[in-house]
Amino acid sequence: MSEFVAIPAVVVICWFIGLCMKNLIKSDQVDKFIPCVCGAVGGALGIIIFFTTPDLIAADSWFVALATGIVSGLSATGIDQIKKQLTNG
Repeated sequence: MSEFVAIPAVVVICWFIGLCMKNLIKSDQVDKFIPCVCGAVGGALGIIIFFTTPDLIAADSWFVALATGIVSGLSATGIDQIKKQLTNG
């Protein structure tokens, strides 16, 4: 079960980076790039975790770690949108 420790951590880190981007750089142009940045940061974190502590991520290769990181990073933007939809209505 310790294999899945890194996934929520990547989601939280990417969500925080997206939140900082949105609040520190108030521009509609920046908002368009938040999912891309979160996906890229998540992919980078997946690779870093795979090569430094491979027992924290459930991946057999660097490619799977990259994909897991990208999906985890992109899910941070989805979680943010769920929060917005629930509080707006």
